[in-house]
Amino acid sequence: MNYQELLVEAKKNIGPHCKVCKVCDGRGCRGVIPGPGGKGTGAGFVHSYDRLRDIKLNMNTLYEKNQEPDTSVELFGHRFKYPVFAGPLGAVAMHYSDLYNDLTYSQAVLTGCQEAGTLAFTGDGTDDAVFKGTIEAIDGLEGIGIPTIKPWEDHIVKRKILMAQEAHAVAIAMDIDAGGLAFLAKAGQPVSPKSVASLKNYIDMTSLPFIVKGVMTLKGALDAREAGAAAIIISNHGGRVLDETPAPIEVLEDIVGALKGKVKILIDGGFRSGIDVVKALALGADGVVIARPYASAVYGGGSQGAKFYTEMIGQEIADAMTMIGASKLDDLCKEHLFMKNF
Repeated sequence: MNYQELLVEAKKNIGPHCKVCKVCDGRGCRGVIPGPGGKGTGAGFVHSYDRLRDIKLNMNTLYEKNQEPDTSVELFGHRFKYPVFAGPLGAVAMHYSDLYNDLTYSQAVLTGCQEAGTLAFTGDGTDDAVFKGTIEAIDGLEGIGIPTIKPWEDHIVKRKILMAQEAHAVAIAMDIDAGGLAFLAKAGQPVSPKSVASLKNYIDMTSLPFIVKGVMTLKGALDAREAGAAAIIISNHGGRVLDETPAPIEVLEDIVGALKGKVKILIDGGFRSGIDVVKALALGADGVVIARPYASAVYGGGSQGAKFYTEMIGQEIADAMTMIGASKLDDLCKEHLFMKNF
């Protein structure tokens, strides 16, 4: 299997909304919802991808190589082979095709990532059976997965936190950037923004590390830390909840400057290669979350597709590190980047 073959198979199984573009940059699906497109003009999705292209790597092979690059990362007491994690995707039957539903997709991506030495975040939905099923899948993998809870009404959030804790998940995430999704309210389960006090209440009720996904400002990052978050994910929800947002990579440095070492800082938004991952790590991120390409990987090859894609990204990280003179992830810094046009 190679990546192009994986995409060919995915294209047979996905449709009609997602075109399985050779480059998943948001241009071929602007505003396509249902489907993988960015909201409105699609500018948020496209801009996130494009701004990563404005950062280059400084090549330097004038050094003595003593070992193969170490791409491993520690997160919440676990050591993972790569600093790359599959992002949560929901309503896959609607957005991609009914070859998978939310439960079977989650099972495939969880298994593939675990076999590759990393992990996946799982999605949430209005059907309680989906969350219950993904929790069972995570439990079956000895907790190697992170369930993501939408900002539902309090009693629903609290019930799902307890379910995640019983499965001994690595951590719990909440995608607060879903707080304005009107279609969920129409489905009978409204979501809403959460105050710092509400977030703290959720975090205090569990012993598991709590990750706040959807932070896009320094104030939001500081608020998440005040609430007790163990980690944040800098994310604009793939450009799917608000048009004309900055790219996550554009706000990374300010947040790192204030919170590096105080919380784990993850980021998503347009990352498509190991080189992209190295860029974020060199700017201070602790890890990168990738979502849409995992849909193509799973629809093209099931759990083995997710494993293959993860390992491909991991090898690209190692190759880039060799070419810029970094032997481990902690070596990566801004000096490895060329940012003249950023």
